[in-house]
Amino acid sequence: MSLEKDKIVLEELYKIITPSKKEMFDRIAAQRTRHLTIALENVYQEHNASAVLRTCDCFGIQDLHVIEKDNQYKVQRDIALGAGRWVDMFNYDQGGNPTLDCILKLKSQGYRIIATTPHTNDQTIHDIDLSKPAALIFGTERRGISEEVIEQADEFVKIPMYGFTESFNISVSAAITLHTLRERLEKSDINWKLEEYEQVLLKLKWCRKILREGQLLEDEIRRRLFGKE
Repeated sequence: MSLEKDKIVLEELYKIITPSKKEMFDRIAAQRTRHLTIALENVYQEHNASAVLRTCDCFGIQDLHVIEKDNQYKVQRDIALGAGRWVDMFNYDQGGNPTLDCILKLKSQGYRIIATTPHTNDQTIHDIDLSKPAALIFGTERRGISEEVIEQADEFVKIPMYGFTESFNISVSAAITLHTLRERLEKSDINWKLEEYEQVLLKLKWCRKILREGQLLEDEIRRRLFGKE
């Protein structure tokens, strides 16, 4: 489908949803990004994983990648607060090496792989080069990132800490990291926001999620306006 046709379909769907939802979709989509993305490796505490999902939504991160080696990812609704409806989640739980599958996919999409660890004195979240897309990988609460992530990572990053405890809770780490990096992007001249066509596709997806039988409704609008293609 062309961008112009998608925009026409979106306007038709906008006639159905409330004006407040339309305003919200336009405003939030304009602030979404895929310049940064997050990957969670084998996080076993469901409340932490759900909190990271919520954090991604709050900071405008559109994609969350979840590597499931031993632990299955389950969203806790009372913690995620509906964030799963708005953030795109990609799960890696097939084959013999889901971690490598995730990393190779991210690299094929142009991401630098940045492993988060307090044990490597490479750079802090204040020093990361944000001029190119970056995928930040967070490991388990107990063991951190795996050796495989360490081998595949392009860079390492840590959060400055000043106490006896050597690491933050995983959800806290993600929140601090995203707050700092989002603030840096806002102050930069980097083109980090979604392209227009990405925003249109995203808003179409959001409309489908809130409308009853949204996909069928969109398909009917396309047939009515454009016929069979």
